[in-house]
Amino acid sequence: MSNIAKVLSRRQDRGEGVGTNKNAIPYNKQNYQSLKQECLAKKTLFCDPTFPAESDSLGYNELGQQSIKTRGVEWKRPKELCSNPEFIVDGAKRTDICQGALGDCWLLAAIASLTLDNEILERVVPPGQSFTEDYAGIFHFQFWQYGEWVDVVIDDRLPTRNGKLLFVHSAEGSEFWSALLEKAYAKVNGSYEALIGGWSTEGFEDFTGGIAEKYKLSKAPPYLFKLMQKALTLGSLLGCSIKTTSSNEKEKKTSLKLVKGHAYSVTAAEEVHVRGNPVELVRIRNPWGRVEWTGAWSDNSKEWDNVEPEEKAKLNHSAEDGEFWMAYSDFIQQFSKLEICNLTPDTLSSDTVNRWNYTQFEGNWRVGSTAGGCRNNPATFYSNPQFVIKLEDADDDPYDGEDGCTFLVGLMQKDGRKDKRFGQDLNTIGFTIYKVPDELKGRNNIHFGPDVLLRQRSIAGSDAFTRIRGMSTRFKQPPGEYVIIPSTFEPNRKGSFILRVFTEKEAAARLVPSV
Repeated sequence: MSNIAKVLSRRQDRGEGVGTNKNAIPYNKQNYQSLKQECLAKKTLFCDPTFPAESDSLGYNELGQQSIKTRGVEWKRPKELCSNPEFIVDGAKRTDICQGALGDCWLLAAIASLTLDNEILERVVPPGQSFTEDYAGIFHFQFWQYGEWVDVVIDDRLPTRNGKLLFVHSAEGSEFWSALLEKAYAKVNGSYEALIGGWSTEGFEDFTGGIAEKYKLSKAPPYLFKLMQKALTLGSLLGCSIKTTSSNEKEKKTSLKLVKGHAYSVTAAEEVHVRGNPVELVRIRNPWGRVEWTGAWSDNSKEWDNVEPEEKAKLNHSAEDGEFWMAYSDFIQQFSKLEICNLTPDTLSSDTVNRWNYTQFEGNWRVGSTAGGCRNNPATFYSNPQFVIKLEDADDDPYDGEDGCTFLVGLMQKDGRKDKRFGQDLNTIGFTIYKVPDELKGRNNIHFGPDVLLRQRSIAGSDAFTRIRGMSTRFKQPPGEYVIIPSTFEPNRKGSFILRVFTEKEAAARLVPSV
């Protein structure tokens, strides 16, 4: 096995091996069942020594010990906040998630989408947890973290002020699964403050192990509505947002009550008929649980008067719950970005849906050897880790009407949120894709050098090199062999990464030997 990179799985079919969702790795080597039994035997409530109820767990700057934002904060267990706390009441719902005093709406939008499929939810929120039966002040959640699933144990001491939860909370106030989930996610990222700011795709990926993609709605492809419908039927998680042009616009409302710089969930895409003509509609959820679109197709708007009662009833279009419908044509004009998280094959148990094929690699950029930088550095670019994918079969029934092989490439660098505390920034990353020359096809022992890479143009790649945790792009190419080269923009930038490839049809992928 190369010391540059190793193949973690040819496909996501490792059964119940260590690091899968069914056999997650205990985070910080904390075993939930043994810790819980120990507390029950001693008749004590669990106190987590690895994420204590102290200011350090809140943050380091904005939520640091001296910050005005943390004054008066007390850590309390749910039983100190209400007489009859419950973990989940009547199933987890999107309305259980109301934002608190933390700028993590991107995360809450991902959590809200998680509730749309109970099977997916239970991979993150293990069932059978409660405040009554065998209660010991300990809970656990599971997250995908850079190629493997981890089981995260927490105690149920939550930050409060004046007897109310400081961060995410349920509308009723007596339901605590979402607040405890947020705490567990804060733990794996080092603090609550580490969760400030982000894209819903990050939460989507960590809750599913899936691969996320982004679309600029000003440049929406003509097939995007059909792609959204297909994604939702496959259980994919979708989010959207409106860009801001300055910090002053953050969370400012438009004249039609949409919130700028705020992360929303897309929960449905349907057609209704008005006087026999189809109209494409999108359903959107505000994680605040309130503040809804007031334009066409909003709750109780006149457009609904022309819809047949059966269709209207099926779409459940009127409730002050933060969820609303709007025309797809308005959606792509009002919103700036759509995010879709495509799920790994093991996420879905149903035999009636198609699944992506999935390959995952782990690798490193090492100063002086494998950190070659982008193609602007011709002397070192070829030294980056290289991966070959062989596409043999074209798609069936392509939604865009074009022949070819669809595949997604995702590149993710590790531990960016944790490292913010230490003043470390993310690398600027990207990837480039080349067609393997005919004379080198099938050669497993060839590392492509400058003579190959610099004499031909790349055929595809990431849209740009970006300082971001993860990026992914959807491609369609003719059958053939392709080499994917992930890199930092500048050479000699140290880092660890995960490279993942989803293909619509089965495809072989391999690591290229190092130079």
